Amino acid sequence: MEEIDNTALIGEVRLIRQDLPRLGVRKLQLLLAEKGHRVSRDKLFALLRASGMLVKRTHTRIITTYSRHWMKKWPNLIKDRVPTHADEIWVSDITYVEMADRSRKRSFLYLSLITDAYTHEIVGYALHESLDTEGPLRALRMALSKIEARTAKGLVHHSDRGCQYCCRDYVRVLQSYGISISMTDNGDPYENAIAERVNGILKTEWLYGMKLSSVAQAKEAVDKIVRLYNTVRPHESIGNKTPSAARMSEEPLRKLWKNYWREKNRQQQAGEEGPSAEPPADSLIVADAHASRAAAVP
Repeated sequence: MEEIDNTALIGEVRLIRQDLPRLGVRKLQLLLAEKGHRVSRDKLFALLRASGMLVKRTHTRIITTYSRHWMKKWPNLIKDRVPTHADEIWVSDITYVEMADRSRKRSFLYLSLITDAYTHEIVGYALHESLDTEGPLRALRMALSKIEARTAKGLVHHSDRGCQYCCRDYVRVLQSYGISISMTDNGDPYENAIAERVNGILKTEWLYGMKLSSVAQAKEAVDKIVRLYNTVRPHESIGNKTPSAARMSEEPLRKLWKNYWREKNRQQQAGEEGPSAEPPADSLIVADAHASRAAAVP
């Protein structure tokens, strides 16, 4: 590894952040090491702070799930289940993309995502203007187009209990491929934690900082973001590999991050004293499982 002075190091960070604009310290450290630049996390954190380049987290919540409906809700088939290979479990969710128009009124598009639970690869996605079933179905069909029929028969499709996933059209497609249907038991985000995690990454590391004014511009941005997420951004949850590399790996994937929320609650339930289980400053974890979604779609 070669030494690099502070000015050049900041220059390398700026280059990385051209495509990954809100990447945190630990993953920057990893990508710098891949370029041949060894730097400690503390030094990098201090340099970014001094340069005004630390990422500030922004949180907005938009309701995308309506589960108080009459349609059948399926049982949770993946509780405490750990996938061992790609295309064993897919997790689905819907997030939002905030738009900026000239009237300065807040408006939104919606992004349906299907993620492989083992590799964390986004295998299907669709941008859409309403919360009906058409968008999730397009994402599902994209994902299905990438696998063989025999692979689909061994799949579990997991989602929340939103009407988009419970409706007849969506269920029929899953059943026609022999895919098992799994849903969360309640509104706890940790029952769909991987999907929530992916939503959070896309929003906090890319979408929150973008000014999108048209559907075409948003679609182009989402296409690029998904490509970068799958092929460039390393993930601690899959051994610091990219999702695309994880799919190609013949070795078992190692999870390198802690679930700070669960650890904190475990300590509280056990009545333990000692160090706080709060996450590092640059980490991104799923929001509090009991936090209500404050902002509703207008």
